[in-house]
Amino acid sequence: MATENKNLSQYDKSTIPNVKSFRFGIVTSEWNEQVTFGLKKGAIETLKDCGAEDKNIICWEVPGSFELIHGSKKMIDTQNVDAVIAIGCVIQGETRHFDFVCQGVTQGIAQLNATKDVPVIFCILTDNNLQQSLDRSGGKHGNKGVEAAIAAIKMVTL
Repeated sequence: MATENKNLSQYDKSTIPNVKSFRFGIVTSEWNEQVTFGLKKGAIETLKDCGAEDKNIICWEVPGSFELIHGSKKMIDTQNVDAVIAIGCVIQGETRHFDFVCQGVTQGIAQLNATKDVPVIFCILTDNNLQQSLDRSGGKHGNKGVEAAIAAIKMVTL
């Protein structure tokens, strides 16, 4: 497991550029909100810690992870953002729905990154159970939302 020995919330602020002049979009899935809203909170706090202003953090919510693709595209097209963080959580169930949603979201976000000039950061947890997701959204492994915010900062300052 990639996060077993790493806390996702740790970063060296001295190596991160100030992002006061950049605009960030966050599109969050409402499905599994006990996880996704924790990820969003981590992302927002990190962006602010690195200099982003409240007025430059635009947050939208969509029903589920599959809708993150359209929400991210629409945010890029209408909100003049420098980066988008797509936040979702898909938990393995008894059917193949998990596979189709994970594959679709991955391909959709990859396509946005290949065709748009604004980076879309993939912050979608694809875990086997709820506890794994909770552990990565503010639990014992930290918060992948923090990691996604740092990735967004690095991409806008690339």
